Amino acid sequence: MDRYGPVIGGGQLSEVLGYPTLGAFRQSLARGTVPVPVFDIAHRRGRFALTRDIAIWLADRRNTAITDKTKLADHL
Repeated sequence: MDRYGPVIGGGQLSEVLGYPTLGAFRQSLARGTVPVPVFDIAHRRGRFALTRDIAIWLADRRNTAITDKTKLADHL
């Protein structure tokens, strides 16, 4: 929140979601596979997302990685 504020858009949105290029982000938008809800803001260009939604998604990815690593260790 301190860095981006409550809403993030444009190239910053693509970057924090981990897309290698803006083109890859646009392709994901076209396919409907962006992992967080995105929306338009009247009279502004581009797509936007809530910083909070991105933080929740990132935390979930981390928790999944930890769980997967623990499951793998249990099978070794």
